[in-house]
Amino acid sequence: MTENECWAEFPFKKVDIPRLLQVFQLPNPLKCYNGVVADPLEGICTCLRRLAYPCRYGNLIPRFGRPVPQLSMLCNIIIDHIFHQFGHLLSSFDQQWLSRENLKVLADAIHQKGAALDNCWGFIDGTVRPMCRPKRNQRVIYNGHKRVHALTYQSVVAPNGLIAHLYGPVEGRRHDSGMLAMSGLLQQLEQHSFSPDGHVLCIYGDLAYPHRLHLQCPFPAARLTQEQQAFNESMSSARVSVEWVFGDIINYYKFMDFKKNLKIGLSSVGKTYSVCALLRNARTCLYGCSTARYFMLEPPSLVNYFA
Repeated sequence: MTENECWAEFPFKKVDIPRLLQVFQLPNPLKCYNGVVADPLEGICTCLRRLAYPCRYGNLIPRFGRPVPQLSMLCNIIIDHIFHQFGHLLSSFDQQWLSRENLKVLADAIHQKGAALDNCWGFIDGTVRPMCRPKRNQRVIYNGHKRVHALTYQSVVAPNGLIAHLYGPVEGRRHDSGMLAMSGLLQQLEQHSFSPDGHVLCIYGDLAYPHRLHLQCPFPAARLTQEQQAFNESMSSARVSVEWVFGDIINYYKFMDFKKNLKIGLSSVGKTYSVCALLRNARTCLYGCSTARYFMLEPPSLVNYFA
């Protein structure tokens, strides 16, 4: 394959796919439950190609030379392995790049871009991902605001472009404040969100979230003073630049945007979205992103992030 073909189909550079194999520590060879054996390089390429764009497994036969059942099993093995081995990177603050010193660096970068808060290191938001209407429990996952059947996720994004925390999936009818309570994120922030000298650091969300010491939100729109309006505008401008990250998962892994093929009970929809978030973080470690360049921050290296 040429470099352009590799980037279009996977999408990673040719030299970086072996680096993914190294950090993901895939077993060699890959063994399916029915005895089929494959090289880990073939397995991860199958998974990346499947997630990069909506397609049938039958469309991958000319590229990989395997029947549909084998392609499906290889893709599922890779998704299961990445999720179980590295899923904690989206739920735990026990990581080097989320140390107190680094959180302070993130907060300083946001403040230097004009944000009113000088102790905000990240931004929180809920994401609604439409999916195929299920045969059962349709009302449970129906989102009345978006008017779609969906699963919802809660994301915390840092200004270096990495997704620091991802909770979900939960039912589409859940409100953002309900997801916050279910995730236990506030309890984690109360333990870890501090600067090296002990000062409180926070994250910033919209009006759907409650106001807490470690979670700040804008002033309500009714009868704002000039100072309050300036506060909202300064935080909104910084928050918009970080929200670019929320759309990157769908931009890079468009399979998650094809709701007709996202069927609960037939595929691991929620697990696949988490794996796409990890792959998106891997892309940021390798190539950076617009958010990191805007705040002039360097994300950690690929090896350090997945260590």
